[in-house]
Amino acid sequence: MHCVVTSPPYFGLRDYGEPGQIGLEPTPAAYVARLAEVFTEVRRVLHPDGTCWLNLGDSYAGKANGGPSVGLTRRADRAELIPPRRNTTAAAPYKSLLGIPWRVAFALQDAGWTVRNAIVWAKTNAMPESVTDRFASRTETLFLLTRSARYHFDLDPVRETPVDPTGGAEWAQRRKQGVPGRRGRNPESSVTAADRDFAAHQAGRNPGDVWQIPVANFPGAHFAVFPPEIPRRAILTGCPPGGVVLDPFSGSATTGMVALQLGRRYVGIDLNPDYHRLALRTRLLERPLPGIDQPAS
Repeated sequence: MHCVVTSPPYFGLRDYGEPGQIGLEPTPAAYVARLAEVFTEVRRVLHPDGTCWLNLGDSYAGKANGGPSVGLTRRADRAELIPPRRNTTAAAPYKSLLGIPWRVAFALQDAGWTVRNAIVWAKTNAMPESVTDRFASRTETLFLLTRSARYHFDLDPVRETPVDPTGGAEWAQRRKQGVPGRRGRNPESSVTAADRDFAAHQAGRNPGDVWQIPVANFPGAHFAVFPPEIPRRAILTGCPPGGVVLDPFSGSATTGMVALQLGRRYVGIDLNPDYHRLALRTRLLERPLPGIDQPAS
């Protein structure tokens, strides 16, 4: 596998009705341990210069009936919201944020993964929350993990065009002259940081680690789902053309749909065969497959 893009079930959010499912563990520590086991196998099959993009939401410590995850934006195309009965108060005081994403990241780091980025997904159309004693949660975390210090990473397909491309070039020229502000020019300080970034690379600036992306909708889903823009950026950046993309928590195969659109191959894994049928019918095939949409002849 050249690239992994995935979003596992969040801790204490939904019961997908599958034996052995992840997310209903009795404690955060047990949840982290389960994910660490999964990503040990992911690391085993990942190419030495491959990348792994892991999206996780956080959770709050609740009472005996469990606490919902932050923002309720798990890829909900896979199940109805069924609050599991789990006591999270042993891990932290009631109402405390559990820090699940970083607990997982540190566990994976201890297992040998290199944590290269903690990208903030800022949801521009986040679902409203009824909470009144804290600010509404509108972000999730996307970790970029690698097996080693050297890996495939191509920024050019996702670079951003600066607001003032000429300003960047002007700043670069003044820098070369070593006389900022002379000859009637504006001083260097008047040029934006974005323009300076553009001056360093004419294809555009590095988009940074805060991604403002709206949540997506999917037919039949009652909550916001994993947006295609996240795997699009991850695959363009972290998977070579023609490479293989893996999602070990495939669901409705948003990652797979994007991978195929971008000319990559795809492997999706999920406990529930119904999700594979849904993915094949709606996302991965241009024509029906016998046994999926119609009886075999």
